[in-house]
Amino acid sequence: MHAALRIYLLASALVIALGAGEAAIAEPYEVRQASADGIGKWYLGREIAQVMGHEGAEWLDRPEREEEERPALVVDALRLRADEVVADIGAGTGYFSMRLAGIAKRVYAVDIQPEMLELLSAKAAAAGVANIEPVLGAIDDPRLPAAAIDLALFVDVYHELEHPVELMRALHVALKPGGRVALVEYRAEDPDVPIKPLHKMSEAQARLEMESLGFEWVETIATLPRQHLLVFRMP
Repeated sequence: MHAALRIYLLASALVIALGAGEAAIAEPYEVRQASADGIGKWYLGREIAQVMGHEGAEWLDRPEREEEERPALVVDALRLRADEVVADIGAGTGYFSMRLAGIAKRVYAVDIQPEMLELLSAKAAAAGVANIEPVLGAIDDPRLPAAAIDLALFVDVYHELEHPVELMRALHVALKPGGRVALVEYRAEDPDVPIKPLHKMSEAQARLEMESLGFEWVETIATLPRQHLLVFRMP
C-alpha cells in the first residue's frame, strides 16, 4: 500500500475513534428544550436545574433555614468521627462547612464560584475556624486529593450538577475505600414542600442516579422537615 494512502487511512481511523469516544462521553445525557428553571440537559429522565448564583448568598444564611432544614439534625445523622475528613460539595457561604468543622478533622469546602469561597473564608476567619480548606472546584471535578475523603456531603446541590457523571467519577478517586456520599435534597414526593420542582429530588431518582454511578445505597433518613438525607458508600 502506498505510504501516503496508509497514513491517510490511519488518520481517518483515528478521527473516527475519537468521534466515537466523544459520543460515548455524551451518551449519558440528552439535550432538549430547557424549562424555566432547567438547563435543557437531562440525565436518566431528570432535567438538571440551574445553579443558584452567588447573588443569592444571603438566602443560604437566612435565619429561617434553621427551622426549615434543621441543620443540627443533618450533622447528627452523618455520625461523623473526629478523625474523619469531609468534603462539603457546593459549600456556598459555608453554612454546613462551619458546622462540620466543629466535629471533623478537616473540611474541604468546594464551590465553583470564587465569590462564594471569599464569603466562606471571611466567615471562617471571623470565627477563628482553621480546619476548613476552601477549594475552587470545576463543573466536572471537585479537585480533591486522591483517596483523602471519608464523607462527601451535597446539601441541595446534586440536582444542580451540570456534569453529574464526570463529577461523581472524579469523586470516586477522591474517596477513601468505603467512603460515604450523603445527599440532602428537598422531597419531590411531597407537593407541600415549597420549592421549585427541578430543585427537588425523589428518593427513587436519587437512588437510580447514584447506583448508576457505582455507589451503594446505605440508608435514607427521613427525620428532616422538608428534605431527605440519602447515604451511599463506595463498594
